[in-house]
Amino acid sequence: MKKEDMLVLGGQEFHSRFILGSGKYSLDLIQAAVEHAGAQIITLALRRANAGGTANILDYIPDGVTLLPNTSGARTADEAVRIARLAREVGCGNFVKIEIMRDSKYLLPDNYETVKATEILAREGFIVMPYMYPDLNIARDLYHAGAASVMPLAAPIGSNKGLCTKEFIQILIDEIDLPIIVDAGIGCPSQACEAMEMGAAAVMANTGIATAGDIPAMAEAFKQAVEAGRTAYLAGTGRVLERGGSASSPLTGYIQDGSNRSTGMAE
Repeated sequence: MKKEDMLVLGGQEFHSRFILGSGKYSLDLIQAAVEHAGAQIITLALRRANAGGTANILDYIPDGVTLLPNTSGARTADEAVRIARLAREVGCGNFVKIEIMRDSKYLLPDNYETVKATEILAREGFIVMPYMYPDLNIARDLYHAGAASVMPLAAPIGSNKGLCTKEFIQILIDEIDLPIIVDAGIGCPSQACEAMEMGAAAVMANTGIATAGDIPAMAEAFKQAVEAGRTAYLAGTGRVLERGGSASSPLTGYIQDGSNRSTGMAE
């Protein structure tokens, strides 16, 4: 019997390889991601979970869905660590997505501060999933710091530009013995499928679904794309020819006419 293909993070198993980033969260988005995309992990910013606000995202996330608090708003490792500890104290569990960004224009992660925060939080028993700019040396540092996965950006957050960093992500997939979860910039199902075909362990998306005209339909499309890409990766993609062509049907056995010219019809 074939062993079920599971995503394993921090010793926990997940059937779904689609993760919802909830920065543009709404009830419709969360319902669609769970019911139509099959998401089992949903991120949340701590500021949305605090009591006393106008809306609390925790009220909309169903039981059985794993919460992935992020450290959105942190500019240093110390700030990220403080947010992670607070998230655990208010009942969000041990999972944490490290986001440290000093750049407010492009929202690019600070890789060096991310490594520092990962090391501290991993020692404290957190399941650390750091968001990072795809760099092999930093990914190795995150591995040694105790990260449970590596989450390289595909393109700037919210841009929907797709796999702009494709070649660098492929290097991480090939060289790092951790789940590589492609995060940020995935704007449509075909891009999610391509990331999974490359060998990514999972894909996180938000804007591509949240800004769709039909959110449930787009969530379903993402689910199918992620599953198709994973299946293709496991099956092994076909070889690529450098030039020329390769017929899918035999090029022998043609019927000849009286002038010794082939008719182009196979027997």
